Amino acid sequence: MTIRLYDTSARQIRDFSPLTPGCVSIYLCGATVQAAPHIGHIRSGLNFDILRRWFTYRGYDVTFVRNVTDIDDKIINKAADQNRPWWSIGYENERAFNNGYDVLGCLPPTVEPRATGHVTEMVEMMRGLIERSYAYEADGNVYFDVRSFPGYLQLSNQELDNLLQPSGEGETGKRDPRDFAMWKAAKPGEPSWETPWGRGRPGWHLECSAMAHKYLGTAFDIHGGGLDLIFPHHENEIAQAKAFGDDFASYWVHNAWVTMSGEKMSKSLGNSVLVSEMVKHWRPIVLRYYLGTPHYRSMIEYSEEALREAEAAFARIEGFMQRATELAGKTVEPAAEVPPAFAEAMDDDLGVPQALAIVHTTVRQGNSALTADDKEAAVARLAEVRAMLGVLGLDPLDEQWAGASAGRGDDLHGVVDSLVRLVLDQRQAARTRKDWAAADAIRDQLQQAGLAIEDTPSGPRWSLS
Repeated sequence: MTIRLYDTSARQIRDFSPLTPGCVSIYLCGATVQAAPHIGHIRSGLNFDILRRWFTYRGYDVTFVRNVTDIDDKIINKAADQNRPWWSIGYENERAFNNGYDVLGCLPPTVEPRATGHVTEMVEMMRGLIERSYAYEADGNVYFDVRSFPGYLQLSNQELDNLLQPSGEGETGKRDPRDFAMWKAAKPGEPSWETPWGRGRPGWHLECSAMAHKYLGTAFDIHGGGLDLIFPHHENEIAQAKAFGDDFASYWVHNAWVTMSGEKMSKSLGNSVLVSEMVKHWRPIVLRYYLGTPHYRSMIEYSEEALREAEAAFARIEGFMQRATELAGKTVEPAAEVPPAFAEAMDDDLGVPQALAIVHTTVRQGNSALTADDKEAAVARLAEVRAMLGVLGLDPLDEQWAGASAGRGDDLHGVVDSLVRLVLDQRQAARTRKDWAAADAIRDQLQQAGLAIEDTPSGPRWSLS
């Protein structure tokens, strides 16, 4: 068994070889909490939740660090516009992100450090870089000298002479316009911390280098994040960490975006779909299926139609599981192992689409067993389906979904079920008195209303058609 992952730095799929046998350490760039999350933000958390679950299934002890950037220009500017404390903006949206992760079934990280809680570690790193002549102070700012680090831009495969480095307001005193800020001098009214170079606040890139060093040490296995972070963020992280003396990450894994009309989902473009709104209209487990089952390196073009297709596909899985459970007459536990073809797909760069095809094939086999009244085969297929869905965080019978809010649909499900049961009782009464015409008419009316009726040994069952 060998897990293989696409390594952005190597530009190829590589066999995964952990630094410590039996263990895997992952650092994921988490939320910058200037606003509530849209589904594009949460996709990254979902993709790496599945990666983490697969490593755990394969027997690894996983340390998973997902940071929170709770101080940056956008947070400060929003606080000024709304006349609110900057920290209240960050904390409100940090809770919104965690609610989004939780409602979509993501496991909590091993640790979730905030940038503002690690200024001491950042000062220590800057001091070391200045002493080694990789960084310098100017006008209260601290900059990284990109020309001093020979490996700069290897991750993004750019040429330094062609580089246009993003630069913020107040970043004065640079020796080279491509140098990037690790620390920003304090401005009137902004939050700031005391340092040997004066009061100021962290630069975005320094935060992650310092927190990865603190929680994962000088070397760790996997650094993850969205494609948009490759440059400048991850490139600058590498420069800081390696110049400081760390080996840093062995593998770089990046997930693709959720797009609308071909553009990356972004609040600045006005095309975002908030998780808090989505779960009012779609069951969270269906939303997880929609966001988590495409390959992590493939773009997802958002559309209502695609979500409806995901809902229908997941309903077919749930339908089999419900019928098989009824036939078994008890809860069927997940199989001890997933089918070999499923494992092979997951080992190959987290091939969730190929693995999901095995799930649907197993569901079809299970449905055939149900039709043939083959209880043993149906139960065996159910156990396999539960094992596979469990790895993906999609098992509807798992306790993590038992109390999950499923949005507006769940709020109405009990009401609809009571009403449908009244009508089905009338249909059953017609069948008892052999009034087949009336019974068929009731069934037809329910079908026209969008309900599918199935007669089973334990009584009629309805579902959305």
